[in-house]
Amino acid sequence: MSKQKKDTILTIIIVLIVLAADQALKLWVHSAFRLNEEYSITEWFRLHYIENDGIAFGITLFDKRILTLFRILLSVVIAWYAAYCIKNKASTFYIACIALIFAGATGNIIDCVFYGVAFDYAPLFYGRVIDMLYFPLIDGTFWNWIPGVGGEHFIFFSPIFNIADSAITVGVFILLTYSIFFLKEEDK
Repeated sequence: MSKQKKDTILTIIIVLIVLAADQALKLWVHSAFRLNEEYSITEWFRLHYIENDGIAFGITLFDKRILTLFRILLSVVIAWYAAYCIKNKASTFYIACIALIFAGATGNIIDCVFYGVAFDYAPLFYGRVIDMLYFPLIDGTFWNWIPGVGGEHFIFFSPIFNIADSAITVGVFILLTYSIFFLKEEDK
């Protein structure tokens, strides 16, 4: 079997696994939890059901339809780039990272495009992304001697995210690490 065929199959497998896991967990949380309900798995790992109207951290810069169309356009570009990398025999490792990023982007697009209609709260392209993974690693109070924040409550690592977000983050992080540390070695 050729490298291109193997890389294509690997890409499809990665995308399907990430999408299946992401959508299954989102649908389960949506059906089993009430909005803002939380279930503790451990002290530092919880499922906390929220719906995100914007991009990362709930930031809303644009009309939801424009944001969704931008996400779709970006995913098309990523898919094209993955095909380009496969055709030009890029590293399988590199292609797997691109597949993770594409799968994550597609998982969140599914939410934005269809969930509003599927759950009967918004028209097509106006759905909200379901987030649920919450890792409050340190929940405490700033020491009193720290100027400006002393005595105030803080949570270290308070973002709530989903499997799709994780796939994008892992793919980007590995690509950056790979390009910083390994591509320089290959240039020597």
